Amino acid sequence: MNFADPLLLEAMTTFKEKFARIADLGLREPAAMSLATAGADGRPSVRTVLLRGIDERGFVFFTNSQGRKGRQIAENPGVGLCLYWDQLQEQIHVEGLVEKITESESDAYWARRARLSRIGAWASEQSRPLDRRETLLERVAHYERLFEGQDVPRPEHWFGHRVVPHRIEFWNGRDGRLHERLVYQLEGECWIKGMLFP
Repeated sequence: MNFADPLLLEAMTTFKEKFARIADLGLREPAAMSLATAGADGRPSVRTVLLRGIDERGFVFFTNSQGRKGRQIAENPGVGLCLYWDQLQEQIHVEGLVEKITESESDAYWARRARLSRIGAWASEQSRPLDRRETLLERVAHYERLFEGQDVPRPEHWFGHRVVPHRIEFWNGRDGRLHERLVYQLEGECWIKGMLFP
């Protein structure tokens, strides 16, 4: 992909400016976004993750690659994102392909996580059946003992993903449901820009 395409740069700049403005409003979790995935069987799944990075290449989130979303991404890298701020009547939709970020990028973010969150990444067998909550807490205690007095390393199965966009839509709510929809979309090797009916 040509990351220097003027329309892609315009879309990413618009995203960053909107997100910075919204992040400054004091909302509880402005970085929360719905992530839609589908495995090889085509059955969709959606959950909320946190946007942890934005640059000209795309949108970064982190997760356990052994959980359901990680397995689905491995089978089918096409995903959708939606950030929605109800109070502002604004949302942004992104569609694209997921790629793994570099080890150094994952390590840098891991180092900023709270210790309990790092322990939890080791203790949780994400998305697998859990017989009782005490089992999870016992696993947390095990890893607390294992890493006592030392830095908690990043598990190989926990890393960042970047959604490389091929479609970005900015949605603004308007009276009478006459919403504004501005879309940037990759067509072949070039980006195009247009408006959509609400």
